[in-house]
Amino acid sequence: MTGTPELQSIDQKEAQAQSWRTAPKQPVENGSAKRDFSHAWRALRHRNFRLFFGGQTISLVGTWMTRIATAWLVYRLTKSALLLGTVSFVGQIPTFLLAPFAGVVVDRLDRRRVLVWTQTLAMIQSLLLAWLALAHIVTIGEILVLSAFQGLINAFDMPGRQAFMVQMVDDRNDLSNAIAINSSMVNVARLVGPSLAGLVIAASSEGWCFLIDGVSYIAVIISLLMMRIRPGALHRAAAGMIEQLREGWFYVSTFKPIRTILLLFALTSLMGMPYMVLMPVFAGSVLHGGPHTLGFLMGAAGAGALISALSLVLRRSVRGLTKMIPIAATVFGSGLVAFGFSRWVGLSLVLMLFTGFGMLQGMTASNTIIQTLVPEDKRGRVMSYYTASFVGMAPFGSLLAGSLAHWIGAPRTVMFTGSCCIAGGLWFWSRLPALRREMRPIYEQLGIIAPIAQSVQEQAAK
Repeated sequence: MTGTPELQSIDQKEAQAQSWRTAPKQPVENGSAKRDFSHAWRALRHRNFRLFFGGQTISLVGTWMTRIATAWLVYRLTKSALLLGTVSFVGQIPTFLLAPFAGVVVDRLDRRRVLVWTQTLAMIQSLLLAWLALAHIVTIGEILVLSAFQGLINAFDMPGRQAFMVQMVDDRNDLSNAIAINSSMVNVARLVGPSLAGLVIAASSEGWCFLIDGVSYIAVIISLLMMRIRPGALHRAAAGMIEQLREGWFYVSTFKPIRTILLLFALTSLMGMPYMVLMPVFAGSVLHGGPHTLGFLMGAAGAGALISALSLVLRRSVRGLTKMIPIAATVFGSGLVAFGFSRWVGLSLVLMLFTGFGMLQGMTASNTIIQTLVPEDKRGRVMSYYTASFVGMAPFGSLLAGSLAHWIGAPRTVMFTGSCCIAGGLWFWSRLPALRREMRPIYEQLGIIAPIAQSVQEQAAK
């Protein structure tokens, strides 16, 4: 990037303003609007998104089965909370290291083609893991290698899917609804997948979960190939990759609303999300259960997340989502703290509902606001930082959680990490007034809220 930071900022804001002016306007919410639920699934009227919805739903069930099966396989082979954290770390650190570069690739290439390749490679990874497990020759070393390979794939797949979302809905007014429906889809799979995995593992072995996952990728690959994408949707960048990398970092680090959202998201990913790697310890040692208990715990968290996603699907616009971010972080953290105290399966399941609700509410609200604010030519790079904040911080959290659980026990670990999430939510709440001042002009440009002068006139008319 050339020029002074001041000129860069001016040019950046002019380019962003042009992007906002050319974007379809979202209707301002009206209190007298007809209150029905016909708007809840409006993104599904787009053919490409319907295809994505169908294929991805099938694939995600398999993905969640593999997550649970991998965790249980590692715990069965080693009985070590530290190794659970290590496997998760190795599987996610490539995403942290490569996501910013992957974002540049996503902005330069055909996003659908990127996704076809990532889904194909992920299918190969799952089938290799299935073969090793079913042949009873799998070792921790092989699990580590294949987990690292999956992390490499995710570095390109996650920002690619997030950036591709806007190309699957022809009307930008439906983007927030598409994101909420996508979250619902993820959490239906999260509800079904772990429970199904627990039953499959109890009846046979972890290898069958990996095999089901490998076959499930066929559905999403077919759905991607059947989509009709407008030729003009691909943006050819004139700048080099390093220049684009610097430009993406400058935008994320200087635009306060996105920077603040990503900082809180990174904190909750570092301290809160890794509770999942400790679930086998809670299921087996704390609650004295088996793989079915693990499936029920993860299913309860998925049910809470699904409730959250459905509440977001019913929203008509992004208005009011900003304050949901700190509230969600506080609910998430409180659920973890209380879960650390529980020694009863029934109470633990209820607490997992609240934990899943808070986690998904914050994740989806953050995603929706960022996707609304970011200009199209930077979408892949910004979503790569979203990926790095979500998946990239989790490996450090997994390693930290595994180490703490090894020293002070899993219950005390989630109490401590949950408290950190609560502190993060309170910090974000203190920043809300400043964030709203910077976001208001953007929301006015998009037609999400009325300009101040118009709002004053409407209030006077009343």
